[in-house]
Amino acid sequence: MMRWWSRAPFDHLDDLRTYFADDDQSNWRAWAIIRTGEEHAIGFVAAGQKREGVSEIGYLLAQDAQGQGYAREAVTMVIDQLFAEGQRRLFADTDPDNQPSIALLTALGFTLEGRLRAEWQTHIGIRDSLIFGLLADEWRARASH
Repeated sequence: MMRWWSRAPFDHLDDLRTYFADDDQSNWRAWAIIRTGEEHAIGFVAAGQKREGVSEIGYLLAQDAQGQGYAREAVTMVIDQLFAEGQRRLFADTDPDNQPSIALLTALGFTLEGRLRAEWQTHIGIRDSLIFGLLADEWRARASH
């Protein structure tokens, strides 16, 4: 699941818990993705405010749940909430080889805004980063059609 993250997969569940409980990430909020009628999360959507009116979003979904619309539904709900709360811009940072993420962002109306070369030192090597952005006005215009 974590191939495209800027860090390697966690070796232990406790390491994962510690990572997400880190106070340095206090400006981030996360929402669990849970199938109806089930108890265990299959992923999450997270948002971190970077500056007034601007938030970064990210998401992770279990491999066996991919391609079934869960990420699209969950990310759509978080986008709606963030714009309702007054954010003017959202952005996502994804690896150029992460085709499912690129397809999701594009389908949701995000625009490719740029490529940061050699941006991340990761467990799979030095990686570029694609930045996708979405403005509140663009989201509202799509919703009205």
